[in-house]
Amino acid sequence: MTVVPDIVEFLRQYPPFVEFDPATVERLSAAAEVEFHRQGDVIFSKGAQPVEFLRVIRTGAVEVVSEGQVLDLMGPGEMFGHASMLSGLPPDFDARAAEDTLTFRFPADVASQVLAGPRGLRYVARLLLEDRHHLRTGPPSEAVRDQLRQPIRAAIRAAPIILSPDTPVREAARQMTAATATAFIVDLGDALGIVTDADLRSRVVAAGLSGDAPVSAVMTSPTFTVSDDRPGSEVLLDMLDRGVRHFAVTSPTGRVIGIVEDHDLVAVESRTSFSMRRAIARATTVDELVEASSRLRPAVIGMTRGGMVGLDVMSVFSVVADALTRRALDLAVAQSGESPTRFSWLALGSQARREALPGSDLDSAIAWLDDGDEGAIRSYLNAIATAATGTLQRCGFRPDEHRVSAADPLFVRSLSSWERESRSLIDDPTQKKALVIVSVLVDSRPVWGVETESLIAEAFQVASARPKLLRLLAQFALSHRPPTGFLRGLVVESSGEHRNKLDLKKGAVAPITDLARWAGMVAGVGCASTTSRLKAASDAGTLKEADALSLQEAFELVCQLRLDHQITQLEAGDELDGFVDPGELSPLIRNYLKEAFRLVASVQKRIASETLRAR
Repeated sequence: MTVVPDIVEFLRQYPPFVEFDPATVERLSAAAEVEFHRQGDVIFSKGAQPVEFLRVIRTGAVEVVSEGQVLDLMGPGEMFGHASMLSGLPPDFDARAAEDTLTFRFPADVASQVLAGPRGLRYVARLLLEDRHHLRTGPPSEAVRDQLRQPIRAAIRAAPIILSPDTPVREAARQMTAATATAFIVDLGDALGIVTDADLRSRVVAAGLSGDAPVSAVMTSPTFTVSDDRPGSEVLLDMLDRGVRHFAVTSPTGRVIGIVEDHDLVAVESRTSFSMRRAIARATTVDELVEASSRLRPAVIGMTRGGMVGLDVMSVFSVVADALTRRALDLAVAQSGESPTRFSWLALGSQARREALPGSDLDSAIAWLDDGDEGAIRSYLNAIATAATGTLQRCGFRPDEHRVSAADPLFVRSLSSWERESRSLIDDPTQKKALVIVSVLVDSRPVWGVETESLIAEAFQVASARPKLLRLLAQFALSHRPPTGFLRGLVVESSGEHRNKLDLKKGAVAPITDLARWAGMVAGVGCASTTSRLKAASDAGTLKEADALSLQEAFELVCQLRLDHQITQLEAGDELDGFVDPGELSPLIRNYLKEAFRLVASVQKRIASETLRAR
């Protein structure tokens, strides 16, 4: 076997080859052929026969062209043709040399063997998902996705305007106009204020305030701030959740280095979420709230088709669901009169983790705080819960089929009752359905009412010191096995209306979320997203870094597939579900799902061996 040293050395600089062992790269390199393409040459065409080679650019550049539009420009180290080669389907685009270009090409039989391993499949599947969105939407959406993944400091476009509180409004407006800024910061010494162009219109012009008035008279303080290293996607969610459109960005030393507004982060499809959030807040009747909610699913379609990453779309959907829940409760309380007690409405499950889909149920519970006539309190809260859940149902959210809802008296309790229940479950997790109840309660997040970061979930943060509970939770998590059998390569439903379809929630999402919940609790983390729990578990050493990464990547893929499936159903006007026909997936995605499920199963096996037996 003759190995070309230059090819081996070159490939090992780029993914996915940098992750392969040297022998694998050498085997691939030995089969390489060198091609030269002059500028303008079409390397392969859209709709032609399936591509028979994997190609990697050595020098030059290759354009991705569809319908006469250049969608991407690839450079040295990037590979192309892999999706068509692996799936056996015609290519979705033309590949054209943008300049004189040298490529290495590798025959399908050799390249397929190399890419069939976990690292290769993981990398190619990610590319395939991104390419699908990219070919639909072109460079602007790709730029948006990149923006949301970068630290927020990358979105800063100019130095901030920072003024003293006694600066006249007229002078502040002059400086904003000169800098084409939409907001400025007010330095209060021990705090910060902010004034936006909307504030100038509503609080100065409309209110008839003199231009000589100090900016302190029209500012909002304290303003929300974010550290400059936070990802754009997290900041976007905070902006939606808080209903604000400007954030001050601070350096590690606390210095304001810029102001970011929603326009800096999101595309047109995402910006509709902000206007929808305002429409929800302004709704004064249930009918107006239902009308505002009618824009949610079209916005989710737009964000998904626009290329936003699935988990980010699900987070935005969950934030808007929170806003709808809060307004539904506001209207219910206004209708029912003053409450006999302070209470908190808790989101449970996927909404609490901010992983809800358009077809998700909104699980909920209520905790009340004050002593009083329990009969009167329950009667009032039952009326509130019935009205709010009825409103949410009109807004398109179906009730939970297992009645995990604040409309059920079982999930309406005093805070002291919830605390007693939590302590009882922690002390004796062998009680009937204890592990199921723990799994429900630890995924709880207040969305309305009593101001607190956590009510029920915080009780379980002490669980890291309860080995018996954690051991049983680990066993519970390991009881949900991924579908690693073989019918079209995947386990499917054997009967009923979903016969021959794959239940992605039961077979893929549940095993990962259960593992992440257990691992997060061991690491001392309460309610959080699945990916946050996996990261915390990796940082704490509860999970090996490689295992946490495998679970995260499998989770991202499955969530993207579930979202895409429901978006297709929304566009067709079909009822939403989580059952996918494996025959409708590309061979590559089916193969990757199989590999993802095997990775999850292998992590489960290692946890069973290393964790359960060691305790």
